[in-house]
Amino acid sequence: MIKAGIVGGAGYTGGELIRILLNHPDVVIQFVQSTSNAGKFLYQVHTDLAGEIELVFSAVLSNDIDVLFLCMGHGDAKVFLEKNAIKDSIKIIDLSQDFRLHHSSTFGNRQFVYGLPEINKAEIIAAQNIANPGCFATAIQLALLPLANAGVLGDIYTTGITGSTGAGQGFSATSHFSWRANNIEAYKSLAHQHVKEITQSLNQLQKGDALTADGSGRGLHFVPWRGDFTRGIYTSSTIEIGIPYEEVKQIYADFYADAAFTLVSASMINLKQVVNTNKCLIFTEKQGSKLVVHSAIDNLLKGASGQAVQNMNLMFGLNESAGLKLKASYF
Repeated sequence: MIKAGIVGGAGYTGGELIRILLNHPDVVIQFVQSTSNAGKFLYQVHTDLAGEIELVFSAVLSNDIDVLFLCMGHGDAKVFLEKNAIKDSIKIIDLSQDFRLHHSSTFGNRQFVYGLPEINKAEIIAAQNIANPGCFATAIQLALLPLANAGVLGDIYTTGITGSTGAGQGFSATSHFSWRANNIEAYKSLAHQHVKEITQSLNQLQKGDALTADGSGRGLHFVPWRGDFTRGIYTSSTIEIGIPYEEVKQIYADFYADAAFTLVSASMINLKQVVNTNKCLIFTEKQGSKLVVHSAIDNLLKGASGQAVQNMNLMFGLNESAGLKLKASYF
């Protein structure tokens, strides 16, 4: 059995990770760390776990593990690793953005591999440390990577809407129910932190001129929205493209033919198809020279904890889908 530890286990991603690992056939949870909740039972914070596990939150770490998940705020993972000695033999999967970009992917003697299985599976299998992709980044990249691989991406205009869990558990004016209900709002227009991460991956495959992340040339122009629902991400990307639509459909079918969780739909997709699953659904449609690519994921699963477990499965030579055959519910 793989012995797992979780740091920052009281938040949304930590809770989702606990739920997945509790039912994973090859994993046992050794500890869940939370300084502010130390001594409390996990089910006192994640109340849906009542009757599922009797473990209490720990204030201390143990090196008697095989893999450590860091479910911490952005910037906190690096600080944590600076302050805590983690054995070199322990694999680390970081869910923050601290190590996702090439220029920040090395920490001491640890090299973090960007954990998007659809393009980096071989590297993930051989990796000791993983930088788990961001939620918007996952949805948008998976929508566009086949086109990058075909070398046909130019300017990309993307809108995307995310649920309230994307903002984390901390309270803010825009996370209250009374603000979110029956309401949407754009935020971080053309300046979202995931644009650099997305552009990095697209350029990994893009043939021809590189895409830019700062608006100085061809690249991604992204406007995110806050939505009035709890979980999920839905994105729509518009691209000017000159190739026939039948060729586009073949490009997507070929690129994702062996993907464990990314599926190309023959009909329009909706958010309820993916919520509570590790799937990404993609649908394309073309009007004249304009191609629109829609994608949908659960931001807490394929956009965070589910993808982290998918990466863990690959790192330890398990079936990629182990513990992740989760079912959507429309009701």
